[in-house]
Amino acid sequence: MPQLYSLTATEMRAALGAGETSARALVASALARVDAVNPRLNAIVQRCDEEALAQADAQDRAFAAGEVLGPMAGVPVTIKVITDQAGFATTNGLRLQQGLMATQDSPVVANLRRAGAIIIGRSNTPAFSLRWFTRNSLHGATINPRNPDLTPGGSSGGAAAAVASGMGPIGHGTDIAGSVRYPAYACGVHGLRPSLGRVPSFNATGADRLIGAQLMAVSGPIARSIADLRLALTAMAVPDSRDPWSMPVPLVGPAAPRRLALSIAPEGMVVDPAIRAALRQAADKAEAAGWQVDEVQPPPLREAVAVQLRLWLAEMRRTGGAAIYAEGDPDAIFVYENLCRHAPEPDLNGFMDLFATRSRLVRQWRAFFADYPVLLCPVSGELPFADHRDVASQSDFDAVIEAQTLQIGLPLMGLPGLTVTTGAVGNTPVGVQLVADQFREDLLLDLGDLLGADIPVVG
Repeated sequence: MPQLYSLTATEMRAALGAGETSARALVASALARVDAVNPRLNAIVQRCDEEALAQADAQDRAFAAGEVLGPMAGVPVTIKVITDQAGFATTNGLRLQQGLMATQDSPVVANLRRAGAIIIGRSNTPAFSLRWFTRNSLHGATINPRNPDLTPGGSSGGAAAAVASGMGPIGHGTDIAGSVRYPAYACGVHGLRPSLGRVPSFNATGADRLIGAQLMAVSGPIARSIADLRLALTAMAVPDSRDPWSMPVPLVGPAAPRRLALSIAPEGMVVDPAIRAALRQAADKAEAAGWQVDEVQPPPLREAVAVQLRLWLAEMRRTGGAAIYAEGDPDAIFVYENLCRHAPEPDLNGFMDLFATRSRLVRQWRAFFADYPVLLCPVSGELPFADHRDVASQSDFDAVIEAQTLQIGLPLMGLPGLTVTTGAVGNTPVGVQLVADQFREDLLLDLGDLLGADIPVVG
């Protein structure tokens, strides 16, 4: 048998159920892998060794006694430091929050535990989870395990780097503007941003989120196999009354026509030739499997970007601007000031108008998905960025924002999105993005099964 840490979560659970391994062995292998590679990568910044081994031993005793274990029993996972986990600080990469101890699990953590997942560590994020790059003044920088010159992505860069390097087969991430989908892309793995309302969210350590963040921010899994994303989503998606948007919607929807919309350069985006080729190859695979593929333009995206940024920055100016300067993280300050340049502050009437515009955009996108149940499009206009390119200059920042049009715009409508890694150019990952209507993650995962192979551990 290969090293236990290199198995997918689905393989781990099957081996445990067949009596071929133990929960302790699975966890111990993952922790040994953390010892071996995390000092170089800095993906996990809070460790949970003692608690993880105790939980593994308890599962082994339960299994020996004939008890039925959960669907993720024995599976080592990581949790992003933006999310409450009882007994650990919810730092969000901030010195200001290094003592902000959680006394209760957030819903997504509670759901993973209930399914039997074993938390082995907490993963790094940029300060305020504000970038597609991962570095902060509290925990330091995370390194991309595939190519140290590239960003590991952000804000769930630690989660993606941990998964790619074998420090747990599933990483928890959050996504308000690509923070699950982009790190998966940058680290050469797969990542699912679920629909608004699919995975419940609440942090008792923080205040209730304002309306823009409520509508756009979700939790989702990063993994090396599509089957693992499906497994993790099933575990994460148990409704919780602490989240007013949480909805008990079936994970499998009604049959849908096999019509795929292909958009290689939405709204005139400049898209790297390697990404264009990956999209064409993915479309050919889908067509060979019986999908009707039409090359079309999707509903407005740049308008969605403008609304998303103005909502996000209006709320950040009110609740986070002073904290950004108090934290003093140079990356966060640079990004915040440049985001403010892209997003003029609305007055009250303008703020209300943003929600009217959002309603129209949601309606247009839902009508689009009635004709084409799945959209195939770029993750980003560029291959994964050179590390910290966004803070190199104002022009670099603007280029990053432009390339990330699909990362920023799609969450405004609460849509699910799936990053599928399809190959590489040298040691630079290449992938595509699938998008569907709200609560149709099943369509994304079904097509993802066709397009995305299981990915070996790197290193």
